[in-house]
Amino acid sequence: MNSGQLQPITIIIPAFNETESIGSVLVQLKKECADFVSEIIVVNDGSTDNTQQVVEELDIHLINHPRNLGYGAALKTGIKNAKTDFVLTMDSDGQHKVSDVISLWELQEGYDMVVGQRTSLVHSPLWRMPGKWFLGSMANYLTSQSIPDLNSGLRLMRRDVVLRYMHLCPSGFSFSTTITMALLSQGYNVLYTPIQVEKRTGKSTVSFSTGLETLILVLRIATLFNPLKIFIPTSFLIGIVGEQLD
Repeated sequence: MNSGQLQPITIIIPAFNETESIGSVLVQLKKECADFVSEIIVVNDGSTDNTQQVVEELDIHLINHPRNLGYGAALKTGIKNAKTDFVLTMDSDGQHKVSDVISLWELQEGYDMVVGQRTSLVHSPLWRMPGKWFLGSMANYLTSQSIPDLNSGLRLMRRDVVLRYMHLCPSGFSFSTTITMALLSQGYNVLYTPIQVEKRTGKSTVSFSTGLETLILVLRIATLFNPLKIFIPTSFLIGIVGEQLD
């Protein structure tokens, strides 16, 4: 690694009941990323297991939410408390490889956001595939761009840019989707780079309602930044229906 021109980063890790995995994740990061990571911030989002104790034993900056506020809320807390120009968000469940963290850091120059594009969703349940396809297609249409991975949790971002749009971001899992659409809609430089994800440790907490929330937020972002993409087709559809009723 040549760190001459590259800036140090803060790694932000939201965690909710991740006793099984978070210790090994943090040990790896401390061992392999010490040269360019200014600080690791773990936001314990109201865990009821031993997540807090595991993090405290490793001498990591820990912020505790008094109750479970949501994935997006944990990211917001971490980003607000970071002190570096760049922040990197990653999951606490062991899905993301340290080698990919290094790759994203090395690609920071000239970009407002670098996203780890999952090249395979083999670990994603089949029942989620239609919803993922629909949301992705809708986001592509609304931003007039091809978005290869709408909600990857591994991403490097300029902190000042994220803070500009953080008031639009929800407290739930749709944070990643919202910030992606906001930056793409406003013409920021976004790079996607391939990553491989491991099978997560523990059980996913993403549900059908999360997908519905994401769809609503996708439409909300569109009405804010590109309203014609929503209003013109809607008006056309209403006109057709009206003609049929006459």
